[in-house]
Amino acid sequence: MKDTIVIDIETKNTFADVGRDNFKGLDISLVGLYSYNRNSFLAFDENQLEEVGSILRETGLIVGFSISRFDLPVMAKHYDFDLFAIPRIDILDEIEMLTGKRISLDLLAKANLGKGKTGTGLEAASLYAQGKIDELKSYCLNDVLLTKELYELAKKQGFLLVPQRNSSQYLKVNFDWSKKLLYQRLF
Repeated sequence: MKDTIVIDIETKNTFADVGRDNFKGLDISLVGLYSYNRNSFLAFDENQLEEVGSILRETGLIVGFSISRFDLPVMAKHYDFDLFAIPRIDILDEIEMLTGKRISLDLLAKANLGKGKTGTGLEAASLYAQGKIDELKSYCLNDVLLTKELYELAKKQGFLLVPQRNSSQYLKVNFDWSKKLLYQRLF
């Protein structure tokens, strides 16, 4: 059965360095992923992107948070196949389609898992610049873990709670990923 991969990337630089929406100008410092078939978290540095590509070619489903708008566009220049052709669940896209609003991974994780992120993407670029690669791996893989746990929770209970701005209320957002999950099981 094809693998399901939960993915997150970090970059060496930011849009402030290369210009807004200049995805080709961003350079990957680290790719973190969780492989369900391998039952393990893996981290790949900038010199191991070919290995990441080999894994993604065999993937039946990519799961992430804001991967359609960030991770996949940044990664696309490294591969001769279409990353967007791989079935994917982008939790942030799903929430935005259902609510019309975006939310941070940190707030969503705190509301549903009782724990949050350990840093920010801007801090990740700084960690790379400072040569703090172990801290960078830890930060990236924590984001992968949060995304994995949110995905599993949404699959199990069929919804996530989305905090509302300027309110203590939560919006219950229902998910039905059965078609995407059925497609994965077929191949």
